[in-house]
This record gives sequence, C-alpha cells and structure tokens, in this order.
Amino acid sequence: MQKKTIFPCTIMRGGTSKGVFLMEKDLPADPDLRERIILSVFGSPDIRQIDGLGGADSLTSKLAIIAPAEAPGRDINYTFGAVGIDNPFVDYSANCGNISSAVGPYAIDKGLVRPVEPFTTVRIYNTNTKKMIYSKVPVRKGKVVADGDYEIAGCPGTGARIELSFMDPAGAATGKLLPTGNVVDDVRLDTGERYAVTIVDAGNPTAFVRAEELNLTGDELPAALDPNKAAQAKLEAIRRKVGELMGIAVSPSIPKISFVAPARDYKTVTGKVVAKGGVSLLARVMAMGKMHKVFAITAAIPAAIGAILPDSVVNRAAGGRLPISTETEIVIGHPSGVMDLKVDARFGKDGLRIVSCTIGRTARKILDGRVYVSGKIYNSKR
Repeated sequence: MQKKTIFPCTIMRGGTSKGVFLMEKDLPADPDLRERIILSVFGSPDIRQIDGLGGADSLTSKLAIIAPAEAPGRDINYTFGAVGIDNPFVDYSANCGNISSAVGPYAIDKGLVRPVEPFTTVRIYNTNTKKMIYSKVPVRKGKVVADGDYEIAGCPGTGARIELSFMDPAGAATGKLLPTGNVVDDVRLDTGERYAVTIVDAGNPTAFVRAEELNLTGDELPAALDPNKAAQAKLEAIRRKVGELMGIAVSPSIPKISFVAPARDYKTVTGKVVAKGGVSLLARVMAMGKMHKVFAITAAIPAAIGAILPDSVVNRAAGGRLPISTETEIVIGHPSGVMDLKVDARFGKDGLRIVSCTIGRTARKILDGRVYVSGKIYNSKR
C-alpha cells in the first residue's frame, strides 16, 4: 500500500464554527486508517492540538467529508465529524448546523455544483441524520459571494447571508418528533431527583429542562457554568437518562442537553445587553460537557419546534403564547446574542408535521491547500 501523507484540504468558517473540509475520494476506505489520518490532520489527541489544524476548542475541531451525490434530488453528500481534542475519537453520530452552512459555498467553489446567479441552491444530503438541507448561496460572476452586511451573533464582522433550510427535520435519530410519544417526560436520576424534560428529535435529538429546576437562572455564561462541576454532572446524568428513554446509544454528541428559561434582560459574553423584548426565550446548550459559547443550530431546531408545542418545557419558557402556523419565528437568547429561526409547521391527519426550519448564516473560505501527516500512522493503532 502506498503511504499517502499529503491530503488536499480546505479550512472553512461556517456560521460560528470552523472546520477542515476533505473530499471523500482522497481518504482511504478502511475506517480505522481513515480515523488515524483525520486525528493526525487535527493534531489529536492533544489539549492544544499543536501538531495539527485543530483549534483546541470543540467549535473549531470539526470535520466535513464531501462527495458528489449520485441519487436524484441531491447534489452533495456531506458527513460531519466532531473530532476529539484530548481523546482520540471522531464522532459521526450527529450533524453540525453551522458547518452545514459552509458546505454549499465549498461545493460551488470546488466545481461540484454549477453556479447560478444571483443565488445557487445546493441540495445537500447529510449522511449523519439522513436528511436534506437546502443551502441558498449568493453568487456573482460565477463565484461565491462571501462579503455582505448580514451579522450573526458569535462571529465578528458581517458577511453575505446564506439561507439554510433543514427539510423535514423530525425524527433524525428515532424516526419520531417526540421519541417517547410524550410532550413532557418525568426523568428520574439514580439519586432520586426528578426533572420534567421535553425531548425533541429534530436536527439532533435534544432534551430541554427548566433552568430553575437546576437552580440556574438561564442567563449563565460559559465562564460561570464551566467551573460548576455539580451542575455539569447533573446535566450529564439527565442526558444519559434521556438516551435510555429514547433507546439510543449515548455518544459525546447526542442526545444534546439544554436548559431554558423565560426571556429577561441579560449580558452576552462580550458584555452586550440583550433586552427581554427581543427574544422568545433564553436557552443554553452543552457541547462535549461544556456550555456552548453560542447555540448549536441542530439544537436550535428542536428548541424552535419545542417552542410551538403546547405545554412543552420550551413552550412554557416562551410564555406559551406561540401559535402553530406556517413560518412561526422563534428568537433564542444565547450566550453570544440571539438566533432567529423560522419553523414551517402544519397540522395533518397524523398530527404535527414540521416541513422545514430555516436560519440565516454566513460562511467564508479561509484556506485552500495541502495538509501533511506523518507516515507513522500507517504503522500505529489507536
């Protein structure tokens, strides 16, 4: 076997995340060797990822594997991987909505999708969730437009708006919007503590618990929660019990766990004041055991859906006043600011059907080049 040690790669910022993009055709088919190569690309395991392209943060240690799609109605196959930092693993159990926003621009830039002005819609099949994402990318003179005046919380500056629609997002992991069939579940921990939890399987399966039940206010910032080992342990314990209720294997990425609270004035990580009247509710989500510095899109999708489910934990946090209608807008207050989503929901003979969830993002190519890995990976085992 020829020991390939040079791989074409692109570093893209997608939304509030940053990731390494690799073409599937450039990687070996053997899964163990492929994982060793990817870990070497990122410099894992190492808390600083000093010998690779990882950014030593869960928001920047992300992978996208891209391939042209052969199935009708699809342009691109996209696989997301969360790459461990101090532990040697690549978790493919969930998707990342922010990295998803860079897939369309990447595909156009690489000539995988023909550019159409003024917008090119890239039909993306996400292999993690087996769901479609439509990415509406601005194009001018055959090139992706990156510069613009659209601003997203958690990313400095502005960029061109990419409209990202997650189609039929319900049931990505279990096949059901409400995996247990209940709007609210009673989760009992081994300690005997009980929590009212709403579990929504859309985007990525996510469990929502009221902040006050955790003796939290809902406006906490990462710097305050991350040292709170007791709260982290309790959230992780709830997350694992939720996985049991759902009947799925618990991974570092799924199910996700979020705590919510009614809207109130609060300060972001940069000290900016977000007014109570500008958000539907406050929400915080955990990522790899720590508070997400922004809010994962794939957790925002179930949060927005939960907000329109009468009597759910999320709906109550939002005041219970959100009617189910086409294109209901939900605004989530998170540590870095606000995130707004539009939920297209319909009632049918089988109950509530989520047609799509749409969000605006920006994305930018940072680097195109080649990444070098050591030939030693061909002789090692994880």
